[in-house]
Amino acid sequence: MTEVWRASDRYHGGDGPAGIDSRHAFSFGPHYDPGNLRFGALIACNEERLAPGAGFDEHPHSHTEIVTWVVEGELTHRDSTGRATVVRPGDVQRLSSAAGVRHVERNDATTPLTFVQMWLAPLRPGGDPSYEIVRGIADATPYAVPGAAAMLHVRRLTEGERTAVPDAPYVYVHVVRGEVRLDTVLLAPGDAARLTNPEHLTATGADGTAELLIWEMAAR
Repeated sequence: MTEVWRASDRYHGGDGPAGIDSRHAFSFGPHYDPGNLRFGALIACNEERLAPGAGFDEHPHSHTEIVTWVVEGELTHRDSTGRATVVRPGDVQRLSSAAGVRHVERNDATTPLTFVQMWLAPLRPGGDPSYEIVRGIADATPYAVPGAAAMLHVRRLTEGERTAVPDAPYVYVHVVRGEVRLDTVLLAPGDAARLTNPEHLTATGADGTAELLIWEMAAR
């Protein structure tokens, strides 16, 4: 089964005067929707745009695997485990909040920042927080989040180039840039497809250079 969610379907949040523009794919904060709480292990897929100097002050998380992908700009990250890093396009950042962690996310650069942040429900709650960043992840190297029984695939497709979509109980395809066809369905930037038990499905670049984030998930 395939469900297509367009960029225009996202819940609009953030704080305009503070330079924060947020677009939520799932029920989030004041945008409560009991019919759109999660898909597979995924409980949030937020598109965030921060103006220079804007950001999220220190705030808590717990029992969540937080994976971040920067589209453009630089994201400054600090957390209560003592980590302080700058995340750039092509990097994958993961913060396992476990029993509890606090972090800060800011745009300390002079140019706009856009990033996609995805939250996954862990298989087991609790434990100690952990942090990892992989610099310049390659298309052929999936990123595993074993705590959520999930795998992130990054795909970049030129026009006409094809890639196989994983066969898994749950697959979530998010278009970062460009246009992509899933069989006959055209997806544009910000669009997503939620696939249940897909088989032999192919994604094809349809315009320019497309960039996809594909979650392969075994658990719900």
